[in-house]
Amino acid sequence: MRALALLVLAIATPAAAAGPAAVFVNEKDVVRQEPPPHNGRGMSTAYRISDVAPNRTMEFRKRVLHKGAAIGLHVLGHDEVYYVLSGSGDVTSDGVTRRLGPGGAAYLYKGANVGISQVGDQDLALIISYPVEAKPAQ
Repeated sequence: MRALALLVLAIATPAAAAGPAAVFVNEKDVVRQEPPPHNGRGMSTAYRISDVAPNRTMEFRKRVLHKGAAIGLHVLGHDEVYYVLSGSGDVTSDGVTRRLGPGGAAYLYKGANVGISQVGDQDLALIISYPVEAKPAQ
């Protein structure tokens, strides 16, 4: 595993006791190839941006779903946002499917059964964000 170079800005602020004022991350330092989550199919490139931030309260990730890949259907234990950077994807939420392209977003609610599939010839690049304290719905 290569060394991870991060710049942590520590400024004296009232919140400094909880952690640094900022963590700066370059996606090339947090990239890895992995299957999509939630029993998805195919392969993806994951940029686990928020994983390096101590004491975080949210997840912020970039994921590229390669041709034919999908994040499997899963029930959300929290609200979640999918934001499409490039490519096209079919987002499903509780049985309703809608195609999103660049600039499109899906705000998905706690309790919904959701997933997203890459469609077309171009990889689907998206940002996914949700609260870190989230637990799967029971």
